[in-house]
Amino acid sequence: MSYPHTSRVSEITLKSATPRHRGFCQHIAIMGPNERPYSSIAETSRIFDLLFSLVDGVSLPPEAQAKKADVAFTGARDQPYFPIPFKETEVAAALKAVEGSVAALLADQRDGSNKSRTIAVNQEKTTAFLFQAYLARIGGLGKLDKSVRFLLKDTDLLQAQSDPYRRMSANLYETADEGEYYHIHGSLEASTTLRMIGLESHRPDLTTHDEIVGVIEPAVQRFTVDQLESMNAQHRQAGVKAFKHEDFLRTPHGKVNWELPPWTVEQLESSTPRCPLTDRGDGRLLSGIKVLDMCRIIAGPVIARILAEYGADVLKVTSPYLSDVPFFQVDGNMGKRAVDLDLKTPEGRQVFEKLLEDVDIVVDGYRPGALEKLGYGANALSEMAAKRGKGIVYVNENCFGYKGEWAGRPGWQQIADCVSGIAWEQGRFMGLDEPVVPPFPISDYGTGCIGAIAALTGLYHRATQGGSWHGAASLLHYDLLLFKAGLLPAQVQQQLRKQAGDDFLALRHAHSVDQISGTVLRQMRKLYPEFVDQPQYLGQWYSDGYKADVSAVLPVVQIEGLEISFQRASRPNGTNEASWDFGHEKDYMKQIGDVHEASTEAWCLAMSEL
Repeated sequence: MSYPHTSRVSEITLKSATPRHRGFCQHIAIMGPNERPYSSIAETSRIFDLLFSLVDGVSLPPEAQAKKADVAFTGARDQPYFPIPFKETEVAAALKAVEGSVAALLADQRDGSNKSRTIAVNQEKTTAFLFQAYLARIGGLGKLDKSVRFLLKDTDLLQAQSDPYRRMSANLYETADEGEYYHIHGSLEASTTLRMIGLESHRPDLTTHDEIVGVIEPAVQRFTVDQLESMNAQHRQAGVKAFKHEDFLRTPHGKVNWELPPWTVEQLESSTPRCPLTDRGDGRLLSGIKVLDMCRIIAGPVIARILAEYGADVLKVTSPYLSDVPFFQVDGNMGKRAVDLDLKTPEGRQVFEKLLEDVDIVVDGYRPGALEKLGYGANALSEMAAKRGKGIVYVNENCFGYKGEWAGRPGWQQIADCVSGIAWEQGRFMGLDEPVVPPFPISDYGTGCIGAIAALTGLYHRATQGGSWHGAASLLHYDLLLFKAGLLPAQVQQQLRKQAGDDFLALRHAHSVDQISGTVLRQMRKLYPEFVDQPQYLGQWYSDGYKADVSAVLPVVQIEGLEISFQRASRPNGTNEASWDFGHEKDYMKQIGDVHEASTEAWCLAMSEL
């Protein structure tokens, strides 16, 4: 087999299990004299092999090795898309191949066979997956369209997102220590962090970026990193110093976590019998599997979203009194039902414990220890599972990992990107001597994929061995995996930097993640208009929950013989009843031709409410 230049072909494919073909993808080369051309697809295959060497045989079943021969990596461009120094698409595509391999193992177990199934992972679909929050639409409007709020349920209860001043309580600023930066993070509340640094909780008179930074950054600059760390600990706030990677590895937490695998799966109890999957004749691998999604924002919900792609019944449980980002529900709630329950009330606990009687998988994305305090942690639910005689899979997702002195700290993607050294490498990539948070919530989506792998692996062990299983995924360990995979070659970084444009290179540490992401999104639309909003990577549905059209990125992995798709459109938090009786929604997937008309109708509805 030969791989001609893509000036003559629209797409190239690399079967991961054919080493003699690796590295022969002769795409338009970004290279200097005597340098081999860089191929994203070939590098994805290498990282796929790397993952099997980083994870033990419990966290990744050895049988999955045999599926490597069935994996095909495809792509049209075969070069990175994001102006980032890391191999984001390559790492995520490799993870998606692992996800598909474990899913295929489960299908073999269910069917009692060991047949070859092609597992296809596409570069463009993977790239779209990594910034899907900025590709998703409701009523034709995206995350950065101001009018989109009129189509969403207002779950930003404390205006931490909608108020620009309070939104910037989650941002990167200079400190009193020369050359040191700290990412404060007001999370979804903002007032505590702002008051902690001596500022008012609300400043409606401040509206522009420069005005807001001109108030918040001088307040942060009054404190050293040590003082900010102490105040954050006292007030139980998220926040962290922006470490250079080499400095993070010298910390006790860095030393411990660098040696750990990207994810872990461990047995909780061994008394319950094997629980094989059942073929329900609908082509869906996880048909009949019940999942409780106990998460907010992105990484945790993405774990459960991926399980929904494989056919699981996913019920997202949120408290009506806890804030959530309204727009992230548009893509994050795809395939799910969503219910509000207050687990701090007897009534809420009674309903929740009824759901637990039949649950197969619980995904916990809250602050470490939060669900344990309510009596619903991994150990408590494994005891419940032992009593009912059917094992459970419990997956935790957090920021800092599960070992080391900072394991219990709260955090979000930007916190992980700052502590691990990702932000400093992004700044260096841009020619700066300061950290900059990278565009898009890429680490969130990559972590979501890791958590889904842990969940599928737990199901595989439950099916083949019995017992209950505990999976662990974290934003930090996704970021460390990026470092283990290595930075992009210098010549590739140079080309990406050149393509990124002057507006991007003018960004600095105190620009918000939305400003950075919006700048990159505009440039990507100019560079790759045929990709960024191409319908083949997005599906369109009418959502009965939103009473509007929603567009979301389609599943990445394709496995021969399995139906991998969404059974229902997204809906706002709290739309449904707390029941496993999913029934039938009025949602339906739309044809491309009738999307515009319905989207225009939703737009007019939003404008009529102004």
